[in-house]
Amino acid sequence: MLSGTSMDGIDVAAAEVVLDGTTIRLRHLGSTSTPYPAGLRDELVRATSGRDCDAGALCRLDTRIGERFARAAVAGTELAGGRADLVASLGQTAHHWIDAHGRARGTLQLGAPAWIAERTGLPVVADFRARDVAAGGQGAPLAAVLDALWLPGTGFADVALNLGGIANLTLARPGRTLAFDTGPGNALLDLAAQRATGIPQDAGGALAGSGHVHADLLDLLLDDPYYRRSPPKSTGKEHFGAAHLDAALHRLGTPIDAADLLATLTELTAETAAAACRDLGAAGVVVSGGGVHNPVLLTALRSRLDPIPLRTSDEFGMPADDKEALLTALLGVLTWHGIAADVPAATGAAGPRLLGSVTPGAEPLRMPEPAEQRPRELLVLPAETEPEQP
Repeated sequence: MLSGTSMDGIDVAAAEVVLDGTTIRLRHLGSTSTPYPAGLRDELVRATSGRDCDAGALCRLDTRIGERFARAAVAGTELAGGRADLVASLGQTAHHWIDAHGRARGTLQLGAPAWIAERTGLPVVADFRARDVAAGGQGAPLAAVLDALWLPGTGFADVALNLGGIANLTLARPGRTLAFDTGPGNALLDLAAQRATGIPQDAGGALAGSGHVHADLLDLLLDDPYYRRSPPKSTGKEHFGAAHLDAALHRLGTPIDAADLLATLTELTAETAAAACRDLGAAGVVVSGGGVHNPVLLTALRSRLDPIPLRTSDEFGMPADDKEALLTALLGVLTWHGIAADVPAATGAAGPRLLGSVTPGAEPLRMPEPAEQRPRELLVLPAETEPEQP
């Protein structure tokens, strides 16, 4: 389970994950999404943007989001036929602290796992990012562990790109894994759409598709030191948020209509993501995340990538909408089996670390013996595949 930087609700996926020597077999059992109530989302946006935020507000949000995650976990167990062994939760990131030198100094996820454990009776693995940050890493993106195991098996791509609120990519080649946030994905698009229409999404890229790219504004937005920083690196709405957009608009000094603004922000996402792929010499790119449903964004991305081929993760058995939730499941299973889940070459951590904290369920905590081998491949099985025998 997780809620991304769009802060619109909780994504849940149920999966059967089997460790077999150096192979992991993952069977996707289903998924669901639970929107936050409007009032809760508004309160969360205000708090994370620095307004109306104090210790009391964070405490209330942690509890209320934890209760929502607990309800979502119940729905997740139903997807698994009413029986689950473990819940893994990435929670809701409230703040990702990056200092002026680009070093991650702290990260805060809301959605107290105790509420999930109490509601479901299941053990919960959560707070995955903090240990990597404590070890000198960025704490994000954590997708490298999944992509390094899964991507080579596609036989097509060496780069996985995720278009969430913040866009991130993984380069997975023999002997080399790299992952970092490329910049804004949907975050600035959603912000501009909210301001223009009252709805935090430009559905299907309709508004952007009716506008024209404003070259001067695009240049101002691209003139940000984050894009020139070498990985490992990570970012969030703390950087690419309202203040960032408003500063660029102020520097522009001339009015811009909503359609042209959305068209320009779409081009910004496409260009920064494509530039990162080109700089890595990508042979092929597999894309996932909510951005795959924006045809205007995908068209711009393909144009910027050409001649590098682009395909969606659905074409390789990995649901584009559920990839991050399935990543969370994988992180939980790895921790449960005593396997380090970070990739130091990607996050910059001092070395491999077990990630997350475990909250016991209703029964005494009985974890399996640590795995003797580190996984080397991840096979994604169709949902209709016969389940593994316990």
